[in-house]
Amino acid sequence: MSITVYGIPNCDTVKKARLWLDARGIAYAFHDYKKAGADAAQVARWIGQAGLDVVLNRAGTTFRKLPDADKAAIDAAKAVALMVAQPSLIKRPIVEYPGGLLVGFDASRWDTALA
Repeated sequence: MSITVYGIPNCDTVKKARLWLDARGIAYAFHDYKKAGADAAQVARWIGQAGLDVVLNRAGTTFRKLPDADKAAIDAAKAVALMVAQPSLIKRPIVEYPGGLLVGFDASRWDTALA
């Protein structure tokens, strides 16, 4: 199974997710947003699959620090541009696996999808 985990290495949730995968012997590739950035077409595809409200991390400090003009009337196109410019706005981790997409870390959902 080919699995790619997208995130930021120092994010606590990403750390938990990677430990969960390692503990189960599940091989994966890690895409570090800080080093490799985020791809606009891929982010748009994630929004299409999971929904804007799932992919956009509105709870983080990066979103709260955005100017009000950037927070106003966010549609998919505007969100993609913001997330590519500031990958910390993407909910973490995002996992692409054959047949699906996981957004955020939830052990029970991950057990069902990956185990």
